[in-house]
Order: sequence, then structure tokens, then C-alpha cells
Amino acid sequence: MNTIPSTFNRDFPAYTVIGGARRSASTGICAVLLNRGGRYARSAFFRELESGGFDYVLSMESGGHFDIEELSGAFPFVRFVLFKDAPNIGCQINVAAGEADTPLFFVLWSDFHPILSLNAERIVSRLLVKPDGAPQNNAPKNGAPKSPRLRLCTTPTLQNPRFETLPTAYAPVINGKKFDTLPFAPLKEASPTLYPFDAAGVYDRERFINLGGFDPKLNSRHWQLLDFGLRAWLWGEEIRCTQQARFSLYGGLQPENITADESYLRFFLKNLAPVIRGGAAAGASGKDGGDAGSKGRRAGGSAHLPLRRFVPYLLNAGGGALNAVRDFSEIRGWVDANSRRFVNDINGITSFWNRSPSV
Repeated sequence: MNTIPSTFNRDFPAYTVIGGARRSASTGICAVLLNRGGRYARSAFFRELESGGFDYVLSMESGGHFDIEELSGAFPFVRFVLFKDAPNIGCQINVAAGEADTPLFFVLWSDFHPILSLNAERIVSRLLVKPDGAPQNNAPKNGAPKSPRLRLCTTPTLQNPRFETLPTAYAPVINGKKFDTLPFAPLKEASPTLYPFDAAGVYDRERFINLGGFDPKLNSRHWQLLDFGLRAWLWGEEIRCTQQARFSLYGGLQPENITADESYLRFFLKNLAPVIRGGAAAGASGKDGGDAGSKGRRAGGSAHLPLRRFVPYLLNAGGGALNAVRDFSEIRGWVDANSRRFVNDINGITSFWNRSPSV
């Protein structure tokens, strides 16, 4: 396994890797295939990815492994990552980022059918910062690595069998004091989205690791994805959609479980509860994609999770007072450790979305 920085969450489950002895290309991007079940023809998808020029494929196997030996013999460029148990999606992607050795990795699902021919070299070239000085969010943020690529994550466009674009992008909204998300169909190139739908997208590996990856303690997929996406925007990174990678979704959109459970409480403490102390908000704005991070930066400020948030948390958390104290203290320490990385708050992020012409 690759050596990865201490900033990355390395709470990996037990797994083994089979195959992948031969690289099929050297374009700088690998594919990470998440599997919804054996009913999808993975062999055809593997051939698509090989012909598309991806360096190799990481196939994440969290279910039965009955056909792995046959598939690894037929597709030597595929590395099969076999988990002993079935970890959540974010945990699987964290493992993939640790195993990958390419600057970019493209997370896909086994029920995605490419509408446009996959071309790894074209994907990589389109995500490089252009030398013409066009405004892009590739500047380092509070210690984040400077990258030659445009952004943290670029999500594909998904369509139904009638080629209608599905509402797989999300905007933040505040109704009174309640935070919510509004889904919409991304019809313009580089439309911002609060988080990547179903975690699908092209990730800048270095930025992903620097951000800490997905929080494996969030077992709700909805709150895990929202935690990742909102943290990215609060820390000055961007997640945007592209029309250059389009897929048909075999099974259609499935309703998300947005129940306010224990995962929600952890998400709330990490992203919505912290306050910015010191400095004045500049307000978020942007043109042609703009820079939500630098435009909304609070000069000289830092994030803090106030103790007054504990009593409301205790009243809603299950598991007793001792567990509540332990979990609150853990997250409060996490906020303090990353206090200077918060360059915006939820009000600034929402203001950016309201002003962005790409939505």
C-alpha cells in the first residue's frame, strides 16, 4: 500500500488485493468501480475502461467473490479489492485513494452505461489548468497542496434512457434556520454541486487525501456524502459537474434516506455548528465558476465549536451522556485542529450559489 499523509483518515477495514499486475496505459488516471451487485455485466465495463485508456481499474468487492478468479485472469489490468466485511461507500473510496498511484481517480458504478466514449487522455487534459490565466480554483487553501488540476472533484452527467438529464446536482438552501439541499439537473458545463451524486466523479487524489477523504464513521450514505461535499466547500475546494462525461443510469434514481439519525448529528457538529471567530466575512461571489473559497474567506478568522452546542447535542444524541461527551469532545478537537482551514461558513456558501451563473 502507498504511504499517505497523516492528514488522511486511515481507518481502513481489512481487505486484500488480487490481480492488477499489468498497467494498460499511463494517462495519469485510474478507474474505481463500485459494484451494486452481480446482475450488471462488469466484463463489458472493464473492456470499455481498457479501450478508454485508463491506467488500470480498482474494482471494489464488498459482496460475494465467486467470479474474481475468472475475471482477474481475463482482465489483468484490474485490481480486485476484496473486503472481509461490507464497509460503507466512503470507506471503500478511502481505500481506493490509498491504493491508487495516479494523480486522478474516477469513481464509477457498475450500473453506469457510457453515453460518450470514455477517453482517459481527454478527461485528464480537460481538467488541467489552462495557461491562459482563466479563473480557476487551483490556488492552495490554508496549506492545501497547489495542484495543476482545476478542482477537487468533477462529477459526470447522468441521463435516463430517454437521454433526459437527471437532477444529480445539489444546491444549499436555508429555510429560516434550517439547512437543506435542493436537487437540480446540471445543464451547463462546470455547474457547482454541493456534493458528488452517489460519490461518482473524477477526484484529484492529492486534494482528496489532504481533505481527509470521507468520514468512515458516518454510516448514512446521504450524510456521508454531504459531510464530504460541504467540508470541501467550507475549506475552499470546489465540486463541479461536467457535460464531457455522460452516463445512462440503468436503474434510475433511487430515493435518498435523509433521516436525521446519529450520522446527521455528527455531520451537524462538523459542518454547521462551528462558528468563525475573528475576521469579517467577505461574502461569496463568482463569475464563470468563480472561487467560493477565496471570495468567501474570513481574513484572520478561525473555526470553533462552542460548548453551548453540547446541551442541544446531548438532548438529541442516543447512547447516554458519557458517549455524548466523548463524541462531542472528539469533534470539538477535530474542529480546533482544522480551525484555520475553514475559509467560509454555510451562509457564505449559500450566497455563492445564489449568485453563481452556472446553476
